Amino acid sequence: QMQLAESGGGSVQVGESLKLSCEGSGFPFEKCGMAWYRQAPGRAREMVSSISSFLWTQYSDSVKGRFRISRANDKNTLYLQMNNLKTEDAAVYYCAACGSGGVDDYKYWGQGTQVTVSA
Repeated sequence: QMQLAESGGGSVQVGESLKLSCEGSGFPFEKCGMAWYRQAPGRAREMVSSISSFLWTQYSDSVKGRFRISRANDKNTLYLQMNNLKTEDAAVYYCAACGSGGVDDYKYWGQGTQVTVSA
């Protein structure tokens, strides 16, 4: 029984920080690449960051230098540290698991956690 559960979203002001968590269960977490996506109202879903099972990481240009993705395989948990938040970062953030190397091909998705950023 697979499950991804995001947490840590909330409301902050510009320049503040949040740390998102995603706890997985029911699949071989340590073998899976993981990613954070986000979607704002009226906008397309976009990948924010990804991390492979070998700890290789990628970031979108809009968050590079501000966000950091990490994982704790012993806890089956994925993290996204978000620093210096901007209004453009406001969105529902989704955890995704077990990509196959293609584009947007993750098998499992969480329900999302909302991040609101106000000026």
